[in-house]
Amino acid sequence: MASDEGTVRVDSWIWSVRLTKTRSLAASACRGGHVRVNGERVKPAHPVRSGDEVRLYHVGRERIVVVSRIVRKRVGAAVAAECYVDNSPPPPPREEAVTVPLRDRGTGRPTKRERRDLERLRGR
Repeated sequence: MASDEGTVRVDSWIWSVRLTKTRSLAASACRGGHVRVNGERVKPAHPVRSGDEVRLYHVGRERIVVVSRIVRKRVGAAVAAECYVDNSPPPPPREEAVTVPLRDRGTGRPTKRERRDLERLRGR
């Protein structure tokens, strides 16, 4: 497929604007069906144009971006932020680290009362 000046491969563009760490991760996401361009699942070589909506499900989060500029090479973070409009939902809040009570070594199995207390702490 010949590409004109206004298009670039979707896997290359995703990597260039730093949505994934490596191009192979971007290509794997495309092959796995985690990338949609304008609502359609795409292969890694699918051309992306300015104005296209790219949805990427990566690292447990969906990113929804609209292409505003085509880049062929990987660019710095400041330039990459100008290449798309981010319409993604906000990331889920990080859960605070829950302190898990530790039992001393050699104390044996927890009693029924201790086990119920542990389950109550874990929210079960």
